[in-house]
Amino acid sequence: MKYNILLLIFIFIASCTNKPLSKSSSNYVPYKNSGFALIYNPDSHKNEKFYKKINNENMEIGHNILKKNSILKITNPDNMKSIELKITKKINYSPFYKILLSQRVADELELNKEMPFVDVIERKKNKSFVAKVATTHSEEKKVENKAPITQVKIDNISINKKADIKKSKKFSIIVGVFYSEISTNELKEILERGYVNNGSLTVKKLGKNKFMLSSKPYTSINTLKKLYFGLNKYGFDDLEIKQHD
Repeated sequence: MKYNILLLIFIFIASCTNKPLSKSSSNYVPYKNSGFALIYNPDSHKNEKFYKKINNENMEIGHNILKKNSILKITNPDNMKSIELKITKKINYSPFYKILLSQRVADELELNKEMPFVDVIERKKNKSFVAKVATTHSEEKKVENKAPITQVKIDNISINKKADIKKSKKFSIIVGVFYSEISTNELKEILERGYVNNGSLTVKKLGKNKFMLSSKPYTSINTLKKLYFGLNKYGFDDLEIKQHD
């Protein structure tokens, strides 16, 4: 009974940290999350339980929490390409994914189709909003312009290395950050006795009285999905997914 009460407290805390408050609230926090994008595919319509469609030839995005016309900045952390778009439709899809993208948006961002990891940030509305794509930061462009010719070969080598790393990138699910090491470890034990495999979670000390509970790093999106849905059964929603360098 002691563990059940403790679990309910943790679920309440964790479920509140990732959900934005009502926009009418003065304490409203814009939506921010990281995880995998769902690239729209009509063939997977039934599998993902879509009730609305988007046009793959247009620059369209959908979200399962935020309202239509909310502005989101979507970034591919692998190449730092980003795009700002208004949500075309509010669409119901698997909670494992952080956003639904048309094929055209995915192509613009040059996402890895097998592991389409993105950072998503909600932006303030602007009456003169125009969709825009950013490829590199100004500082990066200055470095590129000043780079000596002899560095070209080094850059080509690094590109090849990045291609190899891309195949083995690891990802972990962040359950939450808590103040007590004892309580965090107790929560870990509770979760691993239920819907989550034993040994799949880890506790990391971030500082004094600050402990992060997360999954171990995995390279398989299917493994991450299974773990994510296991945590969902405990009431954890819209969990952040971290990409490891």
